[in-house]
Amino acid sequence: KDIQYVDSYCYNKLELIRFDSNVGKYVGYTELGVKNAEIWNKDPSQIASERAQRETYCLHNVGNWYPNM
Repeated sequence: KDIQYVDSYCYNKLELIRFDSNVGKYVGYTELGVKNAEIWNKDPSQIASERAQRETYCLHNVGNWYPNM
């Protein structure tokens, strides 16, 4: 539960949109980001793919980053 997967999309050092595994959906931080978040959140396969990244990427590699765990 302590492991969090975050996928951020930035342009010119400005974060437009982010997927956070704790929230479970995309959140937009700009006008364009909000519009894209609404579209991406309506696609169940996109959300399922992002949610699966926590298990396939983060949990799989946690032993490499924190060998004492």
